[in-house]
Amino acid sequence: MDVVKAQQISATPVERVVVHPLVLLSIVDHYNRVARDTRKRVVGVLLGSSSRGTVDVTNSYAVPFEEDDKDPSIWFLIIIIMSQCFQSKEHVVGWYSTGPKLRENDLDVHALFHDYVPNPVLVIIDVQPKELGLPTKAYCAVEEVKENATQKSQKVFVHVPSEIAAHEVEEIGVEHLLRDVKDTTISTLATEVTGKLAALKGLDARLRDIRGYLDLVIDGKLPLNHEILYHLQDVFNLLPNLNVNELIKAFAVKTNDMMLVIYLSSLIRSVIALHNLINNKMLNKEHENAEDAQPIAIGS
Repeated sequence: MDVVKAQQISATPVERVVVHPLVLLSIVDHYNRVARDTRKRVVGVLLGSSSRGTVDVTNSYAVPFEEDDKDPSIWFLIIIIMSQCFQSKEHVVGWYSTGPKLRENDLDVHALFHDYVPNPVLVIIDVQPKELGLPTKAYCAVEEVKENATQKSQKVFVHVPSEIAAHEVEEIGVEHLLRDVKDTTISTLATEVTGKLAALKGLDARLRDIRGYLDLVIDGKLPLNHEILYHLQDVFNLLPNLNVNELIKAFAVKTNDMMLVIYLSSLIRSVIALHNLINNKMLNKEHENAEDAQPIAIGS
């Protein structure tokens, strides 16, 4: 797929897509019912509202969809408009797919939704994420004008920033859901270490993607995109200068202090747990001795 130039990205009618937790739960349930343990994807309709370039996705429902794995041009989709079943403020804003990436026939499917909404959005939900980060990727279609006037313009997907947000009622529901799925046997320290490890893995994956993109640009397989390079330059400019001895020493002192606190906390917790275990055994032993000391009544 061709890379869209910066002036075309800035002209997109959709600037941001906000996905609510109810939509994520509904799509995961749809995937588990239809395509779990398969290589198939599921497709559905997104409902919500659109205002000032922001698309707020608050609800969704599944639709029948089939496609040929060998021939992407062969696919079957039934769009069922069920607006009467939902709130009056909600209308069709686009469609979703469990991809987990864009496919060749997505532009053809996207064109069908232009009959129901002027600027539909495509949200790809990764129901089985393998790295840390948002499981959503949003796209909208724009007309790409070729530099050569003899070539015909075509529709291409442009990435749109996406985020996950919730109303107060949804936040309460998510908190109750997390209480049910949270493993209480895992300590807070282990949870924090696992989170740090997942964050580092996510950072490593992002850096590998950047390196892969730059290698493709150097090899001439991808055109140069100045906007991406500007963002990368901003990232490098914000990095601290680790060649300064004072900064290196400050990082080392801060890290050692934090590790010392974590180590002492874990040690104290282990000692307290062992102390409680010994007290519990001593208490059980006293109860056993008291029961053995009681006289046994023998019936005449």
